[in-house]
Amino acid sequence: MSATTAPTIALSVTEPAAVEIRKFMSGEEDLPESAGLRVRVVPGGCSGFQYSLNIEEQSREGDFILDQRGVRMFVDMFSAQYLNGVEIDYVTGVMGSGFTFKNPNATGSCGCGSSFTA
Repeated sequence: MSATTAPTIALSVTEPAAVEIRKFMSGEEDLPESAGLRVRVVPGGCSGFQYSLNIEEQSREGDFILDQRGVRMFVDMFSAQYLNGVEIDYVTGVMGSGFTFKNPNATGSCGCGSSFTA
């Protein structure tokens, strides 16, 4: 009988993104210690999939739980296959500010930067 290894996921958060996430979470009232940022991939957007970020009070069964730069993240099994190796950043520019996703798994994306093809 051979031992099986649990799948892992590498998801990184830049310091600017971590600062914004921590700032947002600290502004939420009555969040328990178990709270974290749910990072998901959902069908939709102009390229087939889009990213979703939500604050949740706790993880769900089967979630990967990651801690990066003081940010706890929850990733479900479906999303994990598309998020492995992704870097979440926060950028400020002439057109505004927001989160960006650098996804080495994406085979295409659209101009909005929030959806991709895999």
